[in-house]
Amino acid sequence: MADDTADDALPPGASALAARSRRRRRRLRVAALVTVSALTATAAAGVALYVKFDGNIAGLDIDSALGGDRPEDAPHGSLDILVLGSDSRAGENGVYGSDGGARADTAMIVHINEDHDAATLVSIPRDTLVTRPACDRPDGTTAPEAPRTMYNEAYEIGGPACAVKTTEALTGIRMDHYIEIDFKGFEQIIDTLGGVRITTHEDLRDPDSHLDLAAGTHTLDGAQALALVRTRHAIGDGSDLGRIELQHTFVHALAEQVADIGLFTNPKKLYDLADAATSSLTTDSALASVSALTGLARTLKNIGPQELDMVTLPVAGDDRDPNRVVPLGPESEQLWDALRADEPVPATLSDRPDTQRIAPGGPPAPDSGE
Repeated sequence: MADDTADDALPPGASALAARSRRRRRRLRVAALVTVSALTATAAAGVALYVKFDGNIAGLDIDSALGGDRPEDAPHGSLDILVLGSDSRAGENGVYGSDGGARADTAMIVHINEDHDAATLVSIPRDTLVTRPACDRPDGTTAPEAPRTMYNEAYEIGGPACAVKTTEALTGIRMDHYIEIDFKGFEQIIDTLGGVRITTHEDLRDPDSHLDLAAGTHTLDGAQALALVRTRHAIGDGSDLGRIELQHTFVHALAEQVADIGLFTNPKKLYDLADAATSSLTTDSALASVSALTGLARTLKNIGPQELDMVTLPVAGDDRDPNRVVPLGPESEQLWDALRADEPVPATLSDRPDTQRIAPGGPPAPDSGE
């Protein structure tokens, strides 16, 4: 009765207006509830993805393993990162060979300058003879210092920490970070990107790496790309130097591909790439999270193919072993001095890829469907 009396006291039409107002408030409350629920679900999904991707990454406390006997940090804001391609034959990587153990199949130092608008990539031939410092083995014993040891054996003997220690002894430069990717992960990343386009000007075939490319333009899938960057016999004299030339050309092609595909406007591709990349990475503990890797990616966003300088450690054939190389003293020191000072590498040391054999990009391949 009280409600009826109150309504009777209202001006004509006021009761209907009040009802509409109540319904509108209910709709607003429902809309707000839906919005909050959606935001909560989105946030929860984001947290779940962070947890998933963080869980994918294997992190190693390399700083603790190496202790304090290391080169000093550079006084400027540049970054030096040791990047290894591992040919571990365990697990899914067993398809690439049956012999046990793990080795650093490819080694590169990535130097990012203080302004984060240019980078130098230095490849170290795995056949390079170095003095490996004493390193702790996985079983707790210590491998004593060894002169005239192949550079890539450091990883096999003492894992990532020994690889970093040997690299710092060779260069006199402190490695700020460590990134390792395995064969299977490399394949998955290339496949997720949709392949990488290159043009070969001659047939490239190597049964050992399973490479079989006729002359022409190709969009390489992950398996083909891996075969290309691993081959030692399809080009040059079968040494690591010819292979590094191919790797540098491939890196340029990969950088062009990433710039062209609009990665950050394709959520599915971005998700798939993040899943593939984090599943195949081993890093130092400071990089072993999505937020840290995202931060590193942001420092690289302004570095395209034209801002990437490719260099191979200057070496010469070893007098005692024709299958090994040794660093060229003055030229190598020029290289390391430039990186330490965060200065451009002398032009005489920069690689000039032999594009007579292979080049990045090219017109769409006839069988690519493009």
